[in-house]
Amino acid sequence: MTKNRELSKETIDHISKLALLDLSEDEKAKLSKELGDILNYFKKLEDIDTSNVKPMTHPIEGLKNVFREDEPWESLSNEEALKNAKYKKDGYFKAPRILKEK
Repeated sequence: MTKNRELSKETIDHISKLALLDLSEDEKAKLSKELGDILNYFKKLEDIDTSNVKPMTHPIEGLKNVFREDEPWESLSNEEALKNAKYKKDGYFKAPRILKEK
């Protein structure tokens, strides 16, 4: 059995910075313990003897293509597509600007 351990403060700081998370010290301590538990669980999985286990190509044996046939049909007219749009202009949906000009 592996010993439960927590990740270092520096590791948690690095992870939270990469994830753009602003964590309190209590949240960092909790995250350190939880991530340590997850890593310890994976360590237990590494210790399992799987030498006699046949690799699976897919978790559901005998799965067939579940997609429907691609059948074309008539699409909406431009007027029908735009009839409930709150903002429209020249036959298109109008959306607010998301990029600022320099």
